[in-house]
Amino acid sequence: MTMTTKVFTLAFAALVLAGAAQAQTANRCAPRDQVIAQLADRYGETRQSIGLGSNNRVIEIFASTDTGTWTILATLPTGLSCLLASGQAYQKRAEARSAQGTRI
Repeated sequence: MTMTTKVFTLAFAALVLAGAAQAQTANRCAPRDQVIAQLADRYGETRQSIGLGSNNRVIEIFASTDTGTWTILATLPTGLSCLLASGQAYQKRAEARSAQGTRI
């Protein structure tokens, strides 16, 4: 795992643990269908990855390879989606592993 990947992974984990509660208090939450529509309409973002976080929160990364914008969402079991983080300079990466399990 490269240093950049490690840093991103650690930052992402911290956001997952603390971000949803902070996002809710900052009124950065809305029904999922509305959030997804805004991301598509305003930024051209589509879902790039998905995973299950703590307390059954669905964690998704949306991004646009055209504009370079990205957004990380946490969707609660109630259907409410909360913005955890967003930014620019998104790059899609697919890193291969060597036979020993280290990245090439």
